[in-house]
Amino acid sequence: MSGCEWVVDAYGCQAAALADLPRLQALFARIIQELSLHPVGETNWRQFPNTGGITGLCLLAESHLACHTFPEYGLLCLNLFCCRLRPEWDFAGNLEREFAARTVRVRRLERHYRDHEPESRELSELRRADPISLV
Repeated sequence: MSGCEWVVDAYGCQAAALADLPRLQALFARIIQELSLHPVGETNWRQFPNTGGITGLCLLAESHLACHTFPEYGLLCLNLFCCRLRPEWDFAGNLEREFAARTVRVRRLERHYRDHEPESRELSELRRADPISLV
């Protein structure tokens, strides 16, 4: 058994859309409904006064859904972790349509609950991963 995590970065989004709380709330509602997820409480939202950026976190029975928007950079960062496999959701299409994203990068990670692979294989997979910029 394994879970799945999606790490999504949407670039070139409209700044006004990224500062629009009802739009982000609607995005969360669609993801939750279409993937049959189960919130365990109300989503927590925080909008930052200087940039209008928004952070949202929804605890799910399946794990969590979170987002961070950066209107000043045209960036929406989204993270969904589910403890059970779920069908693919069209992150790219939805973010292009709702936020006018020019580029959407979706990384899907399977999170295995048991270690079935030797450590050397895991290290080689890490070496092949996309480089992470520290700046």
